[in-house]
Amino acid sequence: MMKVIPTDIKEVVVIAPQLFEDARGYFVESWSEETFNAAVRPVRFVQDNESRSRYGVLRGLHYQTGRFAQSKLVRVIKGRVLDVAVDIRRGSPTFGRHVAVELTGENHLQLFIPRGFAHGFSVLSEEAVFQYKCDNPYAPQHEGAIAWDDPDLAIDWRIPAGEVLLSSKDSAHPRLRDAKDLFDYNEDYYA
Repeated sequence: MMKVIPTDIKEVVVIAPQLFEDARGYFVESWSEETFNAAVRPVRFVQDNESRSRYGVLRGLHYQTGRFAQSKLVRVIKGRVLDVAVDIRRGSPTFGRHVAVELTGENHLQLFIPRGFAHGFSVLSEEAVFQYKCDNPYAPQHEGAIAWDDPDLAIDWRIPAGEVLLSSKDSAHPRLRDAKDLFDYNEDYYA
């Protein structure tokens, strides 16, 4: 069982799995293809990834283009992150808008980021272990990214700018208005 919670962008949803707790601990079904496909949309995940990061790390805003576009289902196993999805589908009524959700090891929430969105997260706790499912494998030749601090996006990452830790790659991405290879709202990237 899971509860699907809508966000301000209809294609991006929060998943709240049912948690069973007792004196021994807890049990949660973190993924069921049948339940997810019926409640959200049909997706066939092909790759699971995990990262561990310390406070202040910001990863993003990443996406893959063309036939390598990715949907992601993300969650935090340990710690606390602010997870962000940005609509980068030209022509979309929500183009350039974002959804930001706090995911923690305690709340067990998950965020579904469909194809056509850039994704990133910032680590708010001392350490965070982050897991995500992808429906397309990593394809470095089809990578795209948007600047995490694009003023047009106005994302509050909840970390002072001077404390943000970036990879050299993530510190050099273009603003959304200058990005190449974005998505078209009228194209079905799941076809």
